[in-house]
Amino acid sequence: MHALIVVAHPDPNSLTHSLAAQVAEGLQAAGHSFELADLAAEGFDQRYGMADLNVHRQQATPPADVLAEQARIDRADSLVLVFPVYWWSLPGLLKSWVERVFSHGWAFGYSADGALQKKLRHLKVHLIGVAAGDAGLFERHGYGDAMKTQIEHGIFDYCGASVLSSQLVYESESRDPAHYLRAARATGLDLFATTAEPELV
Repeated sequence: MHALIVVAHPDPNSLTHSLAAQVAEGLQAAGHSFELADLAAEGFDQRYGMADLNVHRQQATPPADVLAEQARIDRADSLVLVFPVYWWSLPGLLKSWVERVFSHGWAFGYSADGALQKKLRHLKVHLIGVAAGDAGLFERHGYGDAMKTQIEHGIFDYCGASVLSSQLVYESESRDPAHYLRAARATGLDLFATTAEPELV
């Protein structure tokens, strides 16, 4: 099996990158292949411009960089997003990747009568968010539920993709990361073996 791991953090020495590397190690140890998409290092163009708008309007084909990202996803059996939580959601780099890559015509469409067509029903998704706050903060303010609404439902369910696991790493700037790194490796080991959600808290 093959996984696409997408990481969105400007610092290659960050916990976000370390977690992605551990997921990759687990996949490799389990006999699976993976591709790591480091959006910051690769210089993914975050600008949603007229070319992207014309794709949405069904007036143009996607730009070459978007087609390349879509091809990466098409090659994968599972998509793993590893990202820092900025302002209670995806960081701008990853949000822009979603906005440009999960485009009208490829990720979703509409029938002649206006009914939504979900085009990514084959895609399995795993989310690992890295948060500075603690679990109590997220629970008290409903941020965890808000993220599920925005990301799991608002993005992936809209396209038909199945989110098999959605995890938050809490207190990432104050706790010893060793436990999180072991858990991330276990996530990679079990990615294609189970639909159970590993424990990272």
